[in-house]
Amino acid sequence: MLDYTMSVFRARVRNGRIVLDEPTDLPEGSVLDLVPADSWDALDDADRRALHEAISESVEDVAQGRTVAFDDVLKKLRER
Repeated sequence: MLDYTMSVFRARVRNGRIVLDEPTDLPEGSVLDLVPADSWDALDDADRRALHEAISESVEDVAQGRTVAFDDVLKKLRER
């Protein structure tokens, strides 16, 4: 089963090598896909503002209980 949780690790480049600056409990030999923080999307300032607004609205929806159970969403999608 895939684990869709996401962890963020901060690293720096030193002498051409990526160095993790914090401890981790990842198993020895784990492989990580690293993406420079400033290049992972192609959003311009307006798109980024719209994204952050949508995220804020989603947080408010959750706080107000305006949510739908994941299983219900899947059920409706499968009925289509």
